[in-house]
Amino acid sequence: MKISYNWLKEYIELNDSPEKIGKVLTDTGLEVESIEAFETVKGGLEGIVIGEVLTCEKHPNADKLKVTTVDIGHGQVSPIVCGAPNVAAGQKVIVATVNTTLYPTESEPFKIKKAKIRGEVSEGMICAEDEIGLGTSHAGIMILDTDLPNGTPASKYFNLENDHVFEIGLTPNRADATSHIGTARDLKAALGKEIKWPSVDAFKKDNDDLKIEVEVKNSEACPRYSGVTITNVKVADSPDWLKNKLKAIGLAPINNVVDITNFVLHEVGQPLHAFDAAQVKGSKVIVDTAKEGDKFITLDEKERRLKSNDLMICDANGAGMCIAGVFGGINSGVTESTNAVFLESAYFSPDYVRKTAQQHQLKTDASFRFERGTDPNITVYALKRAALLIKELAGGKISSDIIDIYPDPVKDFEVSVKYKNIQRLIGQDIAKDRIHSILESLDIKTEAKTEEGFTAIVAAYRVDVQREADVIEEILRVYGFNNIEISSSNGTDFLAEFPKTDRNKLQRTVSETLVGRGYYEVMTNSLTKPSYSESDPSVDQSEDVVILNKLSEDLGVLRQSMLYSLLEVAEHNINRKQTDLKLFEFGKTYKKAGDKYKESHRLAIAITGSKLGEHWSGKDAKVEFHDLSATINLLISRFTSKKLSSAVLHSEPFDYALQLSINSKVLATLGKVSKKAMKLCGVRQEIFFADIDWDLLLKQSNNNIVFEEVPKFPEVRRDLSLVLDKSVSFDQVLSLAESKERKLLKSINVFDVYEGDKIDAGKKAYAMSFILQDTNKTLTDKAIDKVMSNLMSGFENELGAIIRK
Repeated sequence: MKISYNWLKEYIELNDSPEKIGKVLTDTGLEVESIEAFETVKGGLEGIVIGEVLTCEKHPNADKLKVTTVDIGHGQVSPIVCGAPNVAAGQKVIVATVNTTLYPTESEPFKIKKAKIRGEVSEGMICAEDEIGLGTSHAGIMILDTDLPNGTPASKYFNLENDHVFEIGLTPNRADATSHIGTARDLKAALGKEIKWPSVDAFKKDNDDLKIEVEVKNSEACPRYSGVTITNVKVADSPDWLKNKLKAIGLAPINNVVDITNFVLHEVGQPLHAFDAAQVKGSKVIVDTAKEGDKFITLDEKERRLKSNDLMICDANGAGMCIAGVFGGINSGVTESTNAVFLESAYFSPDYVRKTAQQHQLKTDASFRFERGTDPNITVYALKRAALLIKELAGGKISSDIIDIYPDPVKDFEVSVKYKNIQRLIGQDIAKDRIHSILESLDIKTEAKTEEGFTAIVAAYRVDVQREADVIEEILRVYGFNNIEISSSNGTDFLAEFPKTDRNKLQRTVSETLVGRGYYEVMTNSLTKPSYSESDPSVDQSEDVVILNKLSEDLGVLRQSMLYSLLEVAEHNINRKQTDLKLFEFGKTYKKAGDKYKESHRLAIAITGSKLGEHWSGKDAKVEFHDLSATINLLISRFTSKKLSSAVLHSEPFDYALQLSINSKVLATLGKVSKKAMKLCGVRQEIFFADIDWDLLLKQSNNNIVFEEVPKFPEVRRDLSLVLDKSVSFDQVLSLAESKERKLLKSINVFDVYEGDKIDAGKKAYAMSFILQDTNKTLTDKAIDKVMSNLMSGFENELGAIIRK
């Protein structure tokens, strides 16, 4: 919602800057999302002045051009070539001087330059209204009737004003603040100022020349309907002050009558509609719901099929003129030929308007307010305000009494409030006098005051204040959220506590990491085949959770492992020629434990096919165990820096696998899926699979990670080649090295593995790099040699290694 700073100042005294007022509004609950500077005319007419045409001669080289000399003030006379047919000597005109940028109404900006046009020098441009962004006419140059001196800035002549516009993120409950006066109400309460309502005391009937009868057939949909007729109306352009106000809030001026209804809407929040009185057939307005399937053409020239709950404004013949509270009809609106209007100001049910707007996908300024709830007791005031403005700006005569059909007036309602509840909900004692003054400033009267509480009398337009808690919220937002102390009345810390681990956030992070590495997330059914657990010795079939009312035999149990779920996905894709797959799934597995059931959160990952697919650079390699291992290590490293213990497995459902544990608990198992397991799902190509205990991994995120200062001293690398028995694992080498040198050894890496005829049978050779570093000083050769000697001795004596020289 857009609110003009200059417009606000007409109703309440504001001495602070727009930025400070924006903060006040935000603090009271009307969040100002942005403040934008507004110029009535883009560029502010800078460089454009009033000039006087001194001479005007026919161009010697062009039939349709004229050569003029123009006094542009300050003793400067400029030659200007002009193509307008109405230019003549002696005229006061608008001149864009050299180097001025013009912002035309319907074309791109351009800069005025000194030029030669058909051989004649031209130093400026005499402008039409569309060329400076003031209108759309290009019939000729603007000729002014003014005594202002030559050289006077055009912005002064046109009374241009700069403004600031607040963009307010209005919440649906604040129906009372959908206008400038509605916004001013909050400023009144926050700043202790008074609102100056425009007076309508001058309203009076001029004659009885036009009477229009009104019948409301559906008072549930239209609890109040007010109207008045105005004759002798002259429809024309609005004055600049009115145009500028509408432009500031993003509305395009149309004509004086329509602009007045929009002005009053944004002034007081009451939508109005002006009908061409000549189109109100039978001089009668009927308010009733439509017949299902009736057709109606709206102002946007679209034919709409009406529903039985659409409220319509019809003439005496039942022909629709307007969708009540939403959009006008194409045939009943005000045009240039209109000379009499019927002005409508009504209160329509929010429920009816909301449904109609949604059904027809229409969102208008009127529906925006009606569906939130307007003030039912302001319709006559808004009617009088608009009628007086039409008299002033369109020369109209008020030609009837005000019609006001209001069978069941909406009264202010009462809310009982207890002081103890104010203190309890706000968390702070506020003086009773301060409470009452805040509510009075919000037009909420307080009556029946006692030591325990009072009765709040809430105006009908405050549809959001209906309970005690709502009244207390009103007190709080004006008292100021920033004025509340951060401790509660009982002395306990008022700050909320949040759990350390956000499961959803961490799951999104892992998902994004995997997707970034080319994986696709899948979602599979937790129901699976009993045959999987029958054939898999790694699970106990007696622990299956059996479904009593199974849909089919293939969906007879809850899965104990997610392996077969991903194998089924792989089989489905491979059979459809999608052979290169990288899949992952967050899911659950289930087990029966006696008379109870256990549910576990898992992360399953599977890869198969080639690494990169066919490529011009060469033949691509197939995925292998180390590709999966690298992904698992990356994920685990995001949660913990603790050392994991590992064990090699050679059992179903894997040909071989690596089991990673932390604190003796299995964190992950990854390996090559056995042919037996793949056959159960019909998969015929090699697949690598990993199963991660997601609950256990999340627990690691709660551990504090200790960071160290970036080392100032250099690392040193030393390489060794060890010949070992094939039965000796790299994990054994790593554990021994770390036990021999805990301080200086930072990392170990295997960069080559050899098994062949150059070493004895049953042996393998590891080429390894050792990174050493002292965080306090530069390592000497002596210290390095001592560490390496200690390591080599340990490898030889404890692992039976041969050091290759």
